[in-house]
Amino acid sequence: MRFLFDSDTWQEIYGGIRKNKTRTIITIIGVLWGIFLLVTLLGAARGMENNFKNIFGDFATNSVFIWAQRTEKPFKGYQEGRRIRLTTKDTEILESEFDEIKFLAPRSNESSLIINGIKSGTFSINGDYPVLNQAQKKDLVYGRFLNENDIKNKTKVCVIEEDVYKQLFEKNEYPIGKLLNINSINFNVVGVYKRSANIDLDGSAIYIPFTTFQQVYNRANRINWMLITAKEGVDIRQLEADIKLTLKNLHKVDPEDNRAFGSFNMAAEIGKVTGFLTGMQFLTWFVGIATLIAGVFAIGNILLITVKERTKEIGIRRAIGATPIEVRRQVVLESVFLTTLAGMLGIIFGGGILFLMDKAWGSGPDPTLLNPTVNIPIVLLAFLILIILGTLIGMIPAYMATRVKPIDALRDE
Repeated sequence: MRFLFDSDTWQEIYGGIRKNKTRTIITIIGVLWGIFLLVTLLGAARGMENNFKNIFGDFATNSVFIWAQRTEKPFKGYQEGRRIRLTTKDTEILESEFDEIKFLAPRSNESSLIINGIKSGTFSINGDYPVLNQAQKKDLVYGRFLNENDIKNKTKVCVIEEDVYKQLFEKNEYPIGKLLNINSINFNVVGVYKRSANIDLDGSAIYIPFTTFQQVYNRANRINWMLITAKEGVDIRQLEADIKLTLKNLHKVDPEDNRAFGSFNMAAEIGKVTGFLTGMQFLTWFVGIATLIAGVFAIGNILLITVKERTKEIGIRRAIGATPIEVRRQVVLESVFLTTLAGMLGIIFGGGILFLMDKAWGSGPDPTLLNPTVNIPIVLLAFLILIILGTLIGMIPAYMATRVKPIDALRDE
């Protein structure tokens, strides 16, 4: 290792670089660009992934929404176009038959005029169970969400969205315990939640106990749709298909009827995005490594030319006692030095670009890239790959240098 601290070694490297400044700079830029692309693209992909996770937040992504529609085929004496109605009985059967279900929330909604003194507005009234808050977590600003006592006792309580609160109450007015007139019935406000800035399927809504909703809107046991969340590790697509088949059997629908029940599979949609992100990361690594290899090969070519130009110098060194190992070591060290320098500059520039990207697109109410960063182990791995490639490519001109015979080198013009 003494040769690394030998001033003559570094003077020779500096002299070689100084003689070919333009060629060396262009070569360094080639390698620099490769690791710069790798760091920047990986950081951008991570920023997109972070933003995607932030969009869904606490929402149970392994979920499916199922609702009833009209049949498209006649079956067992029933005509085509029959309207199907989901009921709470359906949900009870599904919960008993499918152990794969983690949460099942039957849901119903209506639009109603809400009055608070002289202020009023029309909003969506959702009849729900407390389980909804587990599958679709609410960010409560005041109070609480619905609980089992509300369901059991059919209490006239409501949880309102923050925009509803702003429209129906005075600024900074404490809403808990205040009454809102919903469909000519007074409801006690027990909670205010902040609407998610990302995914929120309900919008500006008011939640009341499902059992209370049934009475107020005379819904009996009918529901509009159901939200089903699967347990961890369960194939939600297969569960969706099995649940639909069970519902078809319960409502005497042709098993091949694809219109009777509609659904929206959250996991399937998320899978498309995650698949895109995975593909993007693979493409990033492919492009980055390919560019690195191209840049390192450029360094190898430069060193081959350098060895050719320094044939006489190498011959003199061999004539005065330099061993083949010393000659090879000198050439390889120059290759490693150039790749290391280019790699460090590429990482620094890439980090700077990611910082600027975070400032430009990572802040505000609707960020595009959220915290675009690259894990340090990944950066170190890329840097290690670069050094290994630099060492290997340096072996070629190093081998060519040791093949130079002193007598032939001294005769070289």
